[in-house]
Amino acid sequence: MLVGDWMTEGVLTIQPGAPIFDAMVMMRDAGIRQIPVIEASGLVAGIVSDRDIRDAMPSKFLPGDSAAGNGEGLMSLKVKDIMTHDPYIVSPDTCMEVAAEILLEKKIGGLPVVDEFGLVGIVTEVDVYRFLTTVTGVSKGSSQFAFVLDDTASALEELLNDLWARGVRLSTVFTSYEGVKQGARRVFIWVQKLDDETVESLVLHLKKTYDLRYHVHRGETYKSEF
Repeated sequence: MLVGDWMTEGVLTIQPGAPIFDAMVMMRDAGIRQIPVIEASGLVAGIVSDRDIRDAMPSKFLPGDSAAGNGEGLMSLKVKDIMTHDPYIVSPDTCMEVAAEILLEKKIGGLPVVDEFGLVGIVTEVDVYRFLTTVTGVSKGSSQFAFVLDDTASALEELLNDLWARGVRLSTVFTSYEGVKQGARRVFIWVQKLDDETVESLVLHLKKTYDLRYHVHRGETYKSEF
């Protein structure tokens, strides 16, 4: 999954010399938390966030941490005075997982998306949430099943073939090696929407045949007893 498929397009931008009041009004009116800062040439010069504006009110950029003793005070500050210069950026061909990792590690809320011609969008935390809920099928009411399996191709193949044979349509399959002993792996399977009776019957079978740790149906988590 690439950033270009999930980014927000039609992005509002602002120039470095604009008053921070303009940025504040733009964020408030559009319900957004960051705005890319674009030079007249079209290059991305920075990004300004609602956090940057909060830090400036009262501003650490003014003597004595007070707006009163500086003439126009906060109104004299420009976007370039508080923005993050040379921000982290990604391209439309960057994987969404990579973008999510940057947002997490750098503790930032958005990444300008730039191609060879300039800014084409922005990918934010909200876009990552939308990506996750879509690929897992949560937004369409899918059910999730969590297993611990032997770390072999045949073990996973057997489980997936079993589900297909029972008419269960798969949405997404994730695997992880966190929290399990060597030689095992955790497998998370999201399936397309099932009715209550089908889920109950399927769970009984899966508990007997595999190491089913829990399942999630209609937003409720049911842990298996051992």
